[in-house]
Amino acid sequence: MKRLPSAALPLDEIQAEQVFGAILDGAISDEAIASFLTDLSDRGETSAEIAGAARALRARLLPIDAPENAIDVCGTGGDGHHTLNVSTAVSLVVAACGVPVAKHGNRAASSKAGAADTLEQIGLDMDAAGRTAERTLNEIGICFLFAANHHPAMRRIQPIRQRLGRRTIFNLMGPLSNPARVRNQLIGIARPAYVPIYAGAMARLGTDYSKIVSGDEGLDELSLAGGSEVAEVRGDSFIMQRAHPGDAGLPTAPMEAIRGEDAAFNARALKALLEGAGGAYRDAVLLNASAALMVAGRGDNYADCAAVAAEALDSGAALAKLTQWIALAR
Repeated sequence: MKRLPSAALPLDEIQAEQVFGAILDGAISDEAIASFLTDLSDRGETSAEIAGAARALRARLLPIDAPENAIDVCGTGGDGHHTLNVSTAVSLVVAACGVPVAKHGNRAASSKAGAADTLEQIGLDMDAAGRTAERTLNEIGICFLFAANHHPAMRRIQPIRQRLGRRTIFNLMGPLSNPARVRNQLIGIARPAYVPIYAGAMARLGTDYSKIVSGDEGLDELSLAGGSEVAEVRGDSFIMQRAHPGDAGLPTAPMEAIRGEDAAFNARALKALLEGAGGAYRDAVLLNASAALMVAGRGDNYADCAAVAAEALDSGAALAKLTQWIALAR
């Protein structure tokens, strides 16, 4: 077994790629990996380390063919707020607007109901959705890419992460390693102060246009409760911004207004939303959908893009997209 360097000193991007390549290839003992990940998290990962680790994971993924204009909408998770499934609803709304969405994710880890759990409860066969992901993305513009299906190198790492029971750099690598190799993303992270660090990693990897967002209360999406930190990343650079619900013409609402429960509860809320229900859940979805539509090039401000998203809900197009997906994913 190879030895890992001390996590006390930062790694440059090349070193990080080599270290995580060895970790993913099984050349490091479980005990050494666990210790290294813990020490790295305690110190705080750098942009170079996140980018290098993501490059190692990207080099080992199983890709799919996807439309050139496909985007991803996801969060790192772990924010502890247990909200309704906002990014899941956003994915359906954005796909209904004609933007292909290659949603990368998994079943719930720290939340009560992840995207896969809620979609399954509402009627989508998630095993079939995983098998037919490339087909559904190319034919109807939406898919769910189970991380386990496309990152075989992660199988050995998962038990280590579960034993640690804490957030590690692997939470940050996933959204940067989409198997559809998307060039435009909306990524939510649960640490506002970490937005520029994560944006720096995205800039090192390169992107056409992506937004890294975090609600002020540590929410891994744009917050309806108040302000959010936003990094707008284009190419190999980024700028920091602030975003508020009012930018999209939406009112604020407390976190409790979008609090979720188990998969059955969240599925009922999602179905009601798609059938025309108003309220804070709809507003949270419109706010985040507006950001997703911006990175997809469908508008250059939150208000205009929120109006496009609202039309996708009000016309029934988002509900029709879900129905179409359920029928095709078999």
